[in-house]
Formats: sequence, structure tokens, C-alpha cells
Amino acid sequence: MTKQEKVDFTLKTLDKLYPTIPIPLDHRDPYTLLIAVLLSAQSTDVRVNQITPILFAKADNPYAMVKLTVDEIRDIIRPVGLSPMKSKGIHGLSQILIDKYNGEVPQEIELLEELPAVGHKTASVVVSQAFGIPAFPVDTHIHRLMYRWGFSNGKNVVQTEKDAKRLFPIEVWNKLHLQIIWYGREYSPARGWDLEKDVITSTIGRKTVLTEYHKSKKGR
Repeated sequence: MTKQEKVDFTLKTLDKLYPTIPIPLDHRDPYTLLIAVLLSAQSTDVRVNQITPILFAKADNPYAMVKLTVDEIRDIIRPVGLSPMKSKGIHGLSQILIDKYNGEVPQEIELLEELPAVGHKTASVVVSQAFGIPAFPVDTHIHRLMYRWGFSNGKNVVQTEKDAKRLFPIEVWNKLHLQIIWYGREYSPARGWDLEKDVITSTIGRKTVLTEYHKSKKGR
């Protein structure tokens, strides 16, 4: 297979498996999505979706959020981890949204990245999923699969994002990054990986990955 044939096979397979794809984090609008994505750092979507209804019942917009103290926010979000940093970030960015953007979430990645506790991946998720602006957020699943499939060298997420944007058409970025996340969870996880179920990697995966996989199976 040529690289383009591998790309085409990947896109076709993912479209067949996930013709429609849900956004993993529950939210109502750009602000609640921003908060949910911030909370998801080093946590699970399931845990975040358990906590956000409690938080949003008290404050689902920046004006209500700044009325809570940082300690009150931290007590609510404690189960998702990193609560000291996240609570300060949520309170701080909410105040900035009020002061600079009339309480609205900006649509530019660069402006989002200026907010406390908001990194490039969080900003990319918000612009793509809240505003429909093409972006390619790279999480651990995408980083892992881009390497397994031979589409990136696996050195860092910055390079993985560049490679993904170079390989895949811009019009599919917003759907594709979600498709890869779901595929990684269901068919190509970091642990408990079963290559027989992982049709994409078993078909197009880089030889080094497949060799290591088979060696690990023989050693059991």
C-alpha cells in the first residue's frame, strides 16, 4: 500500500464504523464545553461527565462561576484530579471572559490559549467541537494510533498534529479526530490490545509495531 492508499483505507474504515460520532464530554454551549475539556486533563470523560452536572447546577456561565470562590469550585471538582490548578483556572478564565469578551468564549485558538489552564489541545477541542472551525486536537489515543499506523514518528504531539493536518483533508478534521479517539478506545487501546480486532493497524500498521506486538504475544 502507498501512504495515500493507507490514508484512504483508514478514512473509509472509520466512516464505516462511526458514520456519526458523539462528542464524549457532555456540555450545553461553548463555555460549558471549555470547562469540561479543562477538567478532562489527566482524568476520564466518564468521571468529568459525573462532576460537571454538579458544577453546572451551581454555575454554568462565567458570571455565575465568579460568584463561587476558588475553594468552592475545588471542592466540587476534586474527584477529577488536579483540583487546585483547575479550580484557579476555571475561576480566572471566567473573570477574563467577563472582562474582555462580554462573557463569551472567543473562537480563536490563540485567544483561548491565553486563558488560565487552557492549553493548545483544549483550545483546539473548543474551536472544533463548539464552533465547527477546522482543528485537529491530539490526545493520547490519536498520538498512539498515528504512530501505530505509520503516519507519524511518535516523537511528540506537536509533530503528530502537523502530520495529521498534512495527511488528512481539512474538511474531515473535526469528525476524524473524534473517530480516531473512539477507535483507539474500542479497537486499539494502549493496554489489552488485540490485533485481530484492530483491522486498521493489522492492515496498514508500521512493521516495527507489528513485530513488537507479535513478540510480546509469543513471550506470554
